[in-house]
Amino acid sequence: MSHKLVDEGQASPLESNPVAAGRRPDMRRVLYRETHSSRAAVAVVAAVLVMGLAGYGLLEAAVHAIGQPAWLIEPQLAAERAVALPAGVSPLLLGAAGAVIAMIGLFFLLNAVLPGKRARHVLNGGGSSPAAIVVDDEVIASALARSARLAANVIPEQVMVVVSRRQVIVNVRPTSGVPVTENAVLAAVQDELRAMSLEPVPEVRVNISTAGVIGA
Repeated sequence: MSHKLVDEGQASPLESNPVAAGRRPDMRRVLYRETHSSRAAVAVVAAVLVMGLAGYGLLEAAVHAIGQPAWLIEPQLAAERAVALPAGVSPLLLGAAGAVIAMIGLFFLLNAVLPGKRARHVLNGGGSSPAAIVVDDEVIASALARSARLAANVIPEQVMVVVSRRQVIVNVRPTSGVPVTENAVLAAVQDELRAMSLEPVPEVRVNISTAGVIGA
């Protein structure tokens, strides 16, 4: 029976095979897709609306060119009415139409400008390792609420944690007659965050309610 000796300096299969190495997923792109919402649906809706309006304009132009009656309204008549606005149109109807158009435009504008980040965080600085863990903020809030509850010595119903991209807000309602130290709760939550190694690291703020809860 023979054995193969492997030299320590020997290249790994991925390093010796550029094609196989190129097949490895780009973790930065994977993490970006998992932590940011897709704009594909909004882009498709916008494209369909533009195509529909363009198709209708071409249809009306073709019908007008062959001398047939307009399908809905003559292009020239539509242009004249648009120029004559608001004459002949109820102010209430005009205001409602303008509000709807403004809301639609604002919707598409915000989808184009805002980053569209999902309520998720990356654990253990996933971009630097071959594997990464993406966790919903609700799961993170549940773990932080447990740490805050143990530090404050209260029941789960007396702790509420809100996790956002850059901030963690811990609201604690203490039991009447049982003092709660804000620094203890803050330290417990920060220790839990350090253990998670979130990316980005949110700032922690603890709010202790002045109104206590009557213990059972």
